[in-house]
Amino acid sequence: MAEIVKKTKSPAKPKTTAEKPKIEVAKPKTTEKAKTVTAKASKTNVTSIGPSPEEIARLAHKYWAERGFQHGAAEQDWLRAERELRGIAS
Repeated sequence: MAEIVKKTKSPAKPKTTAEKPKIEVAKPKTTEKAKTVTAKASKTNVTSIGPSPEEIARLAHKYWAERGFQHGAAEQDWLRAERELRGIAS
């Protein structure tokens, strides 16, 4: 006699949610004058106000060498170099 196998129902597919409405964001209107100002502003060079990290590192390394390359005061060397290069009295 042939064996009868009952098939079980496959699990239901998850219901898809309704698409969320797309929200359009209004773009600000630009005028020719605004475009010109923006173009001019982007061409200007930005100069740093203080010493670069490389300059500070060089001076901090010099202080470390003066201390005989002893470890444990790297932060103090860095802050000292920063103050020195910025001209801040301590």
